[in-house]
Amino acid sequence: MPEGDIVFRTAARLRTALAGKTLVRSDFRVPRYATLDLSGQPVESVGSYGKHLFVRTPTLSIHTHLKMEGEWRVHAPGERWKKPGFTARLVLATDDAEAVGFSLGTVEVLPLAQEHSAIDHLGPDLLGPNWDAAEAVRRLATQPDRPIALALLDQSNLAGIGNIYRSEICYLRRVNPETPVGDIEDLTALVDEAHRILTKAALEPPWRTQAYGRQRQPCRRCGTGIIVHLLADDEPTRAERGVYFCPRCQTL
Repeated sequence: MPEGDIVFRTAARLRTALAGKTLVRSDFRVPRYATLDLSGQPVESVGSYGKHLFVRTPTLSIHTHLKMEGEWRVHAPGERWKKPGFTARLVLATDDAEAVGFSLGTVEVLPLAQEHSAIDHLGPDLLGPNWDAAEAVRRLATQPDRPIALALLDQSNLAGIGNIYRSEICYLRRVNPETPVGDIEDLTALVDEAHRILTKAALEPPWRTQAYGRQRQPCRRCGTGIIVHLLADDEPTRAERGVYFCPRCQTL
């Protein structure tokens, strides 16, 4: 699943392609909005919050979420798409650019004044201009018995972290992923690490992983083989996902 850094950079590309320009065509390939035509509408801004994207006109907010496989691509007018057309869920075109959202998990159009309803349930955005570390710490601390790797994945605590960066945050802080939140000595430092990592990954890509995806490869600190464990949340809607760590540097 694309994480906060990918969504942040996607918003930047869409901002360059669309913001300050007028839509000459819109094509919503989802039943609910199949007849909606936004041609003639100016795009005032494009933004992101966690893993959510927003393209805004003066009165509406087009809200999309990439979920597991979604992707936005920008093409020149008439340029052949490099992904199958049947996977396109939304096309927004100006005179000089065509933004296409492929395999988007969410496509909805909200009154601009109600855009907040899509993100009210989320914690502070790690890459947002109003990042609030203290609020993120407060939210994490409300479930002291929860393993930190699961708490970091919960977007209602802080928005933008996925499976890659939860492994990276725990590795760099030398915290075992199964450590209960309440047992972490310096939760503020861990949250600050999360902010540092996501910011660096978003502004200075690509991120060179320290633990994620390196199963059986040597730890960059001590040489011990990296291992991966599946952690399951109590909530049935949350999938099991592997978290990578060093069993020597990150003892429980």
